[in-house]
Amino acid sequence: MGLPTLEFSDSFLDSPEFRERLQCHEIELERTNRFIKDLIKDGNMLISALRNLSLAVQRFSQSLQEFQFECIGDAETDDEVNIAQSLKEFSQLLSTMEEERKRLIQNADDVLISPLERFRKEQIGAVKEGKKQFDKETERYYSVLEKHLSLSSKKKETQLHEADSQMSKDRQVFYDASLQYVFKIQEVQERKKFEFVEPLLAFLQGLFTFYHEGYELASEFEPYKQQLQFNLQNARNNFESTRAEVERLMKRIRSAEEDFKAPSCFTMEGYLYIQEKRPLGSVWTRYYCTYEKSSKMFTMSNTEARPASRQNGVVNGAPEMFRLRSCVRRKTDSIDKRFCFDIEVVERHGVITLQALSEANRRLWMEAMDGKEPKCIELVETRGITTLGLYRTGGVNSKVQRLMTSVLYFPVAATTITSGLKNYFRCLAEPVLTYRLHKEFIKAAKYDDQKYRVRAIHALVHKLPEKNRAMLDLLTSHLLKVSSHSDQNLMTVSNLGMIFGPTLMRSQEETVAAMMNIKFQNIVVEIIIENHDKVRLHISIHITYTLSHTHTPDIMYVPIRSLVRPQTSRCRYLRLRPLGRLLGGTRPSASKALYSCEAEHSHELSFPQGALFSNVYPSVEPGWLQATYNGRTGLIPENYITYI
Repeated sequence: MGLPTLEFSDSFLDSPEFRERLQCHEIELERTNRFIKDLIKDGNMLISALRNLSLAVQRFSQSLQEFQFECIGDAETDDEVNIAQSLKEFSQLLSTMEEERKRLIQNADDVLISPLERFRKEQIGAVKEGKKQFDKETERYYSVLEKHLSLSSKKKETQLHEADSQMSKDRQVFYDASLQYVFKIQEVQERKKFEFVEPLLAFLQGLFTFYHEGYELASEFEPYKQQLQFNLQNARNNFESTRAEVERLMKRIRSAEEDFKAPSCFTMEGYLYIQEKRPLGSVWTRYYCTYEKSSKMFTMSNTEARPASRQNGVVNGAPEMFRLRSCVRRKTDSIDKRFCFDIEVVERHGVITLQALSEANRRLWMEAMDGKEPKCIELVETRGITTLGLYRTGGVNSKVQRLMTSVLYFPVAATTITSGLKNYFRCLAEPVLTYRLHKEFIKAAKYDDQKYRVRAIHALVHKLPEKNRAMLDLLTSHLLKVSSHSDQNLMTVSNLGMIFGPTLMRSQEETVAAMMNIKFQNIVVEIIIENHDKVRLHISIHITYTLSHTHTPDIMYVPIRSLVRPQTSRCRYLRLRPLGRLLGGTRPSASKALYSCEAEHSHELSFPQGALFSNVYPSVEPGWLQATYNGRTGLIPENYITYI
């Protein structure tokens, strides 16, 4: 129910019902007054909160503007460029939004607070003043009325007439006050419909304008947002695709920590402890050292905080650069320290004794500094096959150099010869196991099945050029002999594989990924050494054979294990023991396709369901067979076929 209507005529009656209706209006206006006061209070809190929010967003925007993305590497992809620029785009977007919000905040007082306060004070305040006047006149009027009605009728007529006239005036004043009050209270009730609501509408309009600005900006931002989402997804995909590889690389480096050499502009660098002689003995000081092989420059930088001084020709606190003349491994029995080696430099006389961090670390320094030269295998086997650490220990550089420039008439140590031998293979234009087959050897070494790994590597060995196979046969035969004395020289097949892996099958690309495959190179060489006798027996010959009495002869290459002459002289054929059986395979057979297949690579076959294959052999690829279909030979999935 709404408020009751106040009739002006009721002012003359001033009935109890009129007073009740009037009180309903008074209560409503008082409720409206309290509501407006609370609304003004909440409005001020809202404006203050908006102002604080605006300041916080501006600070946030400024932080985005000032931050600079730095990506790994010396170049950035388009995705990375856009992602790095995105923070400035976000900052600009927020700044534009905050300009509109600041206008909203600045206008809020004039648009909302002041009009509401003005309506409350001027309009509702006027009603309150009208009520006070009305209550005052009501009290005076009824007081005068009671006195007037108390006049004695015995008074003179003129007195009574004068009293009646005054009473009429007082009544009119009361009626005027009542009418004015009724008029004002109803006026305010009607005014609040617009004067109270209009400020709210104006404020909301400003708020909506702010939101609309955000909508417009969001619409303009949409194409950039979609592009950025695309860039982010690309970045995420790149991360996911490389994370596993990076983690594997980390684990490989961790597993080969002692043999790991970080990529650098220097041939070798790292910490070494240098012996500094003192009057009362000697001390070992840690230096960070670098060596550049092409210039033979060796640099030592003291890392211990001590005043600059000169000890044994080495300046503490300042880098010293020398040109390397020679590098010699220090034998353990000549010094009470492990992992030591001596170097001679052009700039000073005598030797500088250095201690590496481990035996593997010393080996890396020695290989980088002394240079390995080819030597004679027979001398190693006759003079020093039992030498401790044979092939792991480097020879004296000066002697190695002399050995490489003269005939072997002077006495040389086994380690000098082995150092030269390793360097000979390392300095070949192409490694013995060739660049062409490098990835295939690595792939074979990664097979989980040990037996299959050996078979695959054996098959690849016979793909090598003839000269390479001859050289490999000579070397691995020698290394097998060396390993047979491992109880004395400690050079097991595993150790030899580790030494000759990078020497016999280095990668053509000098990359981190290639370096991480060194351990698989070691495995390849280890398998070849350990299975040397088996590898030598694998001979491929060109033969003619007949499948049956009714088949015409076919020409094919058959890897065989051995040749056996028949017992009877009348037989014109050789009995073959195929390599296929040695590798766990079967003789050529026919098979039928269970499913259709679309080849993904040129070396695979496409075929429909039910296709018939001939000449089916085991392949070096796990899970694949080699077969012939429609005159073309290639790979087929092993689980797609059944033998018939």
